[in-house]
Amino acid sequence: MTLHNPIQLTPLFELDLEIGSIHTVGASPMGHRVIADLGGGTFAGERLSGKVRPSGGDWGLFMPDGTLRVDGRCCLEVDDGALVYGIYKGRWKIAPETMARLGEPGGVDPSEYCLRITFEFETASASYDWMNQIMAVAAGRKTEAGIAYSVYEVA
Repeated sequence: MTLHNPIQLTPLFELDLEIGSIHTVGASPMGHRVIADLGGGTFAGERLSGKVRPSGGDWGLFMPDGTLRVDGRCCLEVDDGALVYGIYKGRWKIAPETMARLGEPGGVDPSEYCLRITFEFETASASYDWMNQIMAVAAGRKTEAGIAYSVYEVA
């Protein structure tokens, strides 16, 4: 089979999200729901860098197989003051015993789990209008303060 239009990934930025409070809704008909508030963070790349506003959050849903379904929103403030709304969704496949070790000193090596998300962006800034047109994918890892993502534009 020949691929006529192969997908290419271009690094967009490194995103470090600080997790604030975590609220456990508990078991529902959909799964076990947790809500994590975003306390801020930073992002840095060749085309844009800045800070994550302390707003938004991640509405996680643990599925019966242990997979965490990620559903998040964040507000990125570019260094020039422009605001970019980020919507991200994905999956965090992690064994329960590995999840239990995430808070331990030294954490867990990212090779022990798979955290992948997709991103869409929205902005009113003419300087960053190109972000309204792209999709992005990211690989994530747990950090001491929250979650970090290596974000790539899909072309």
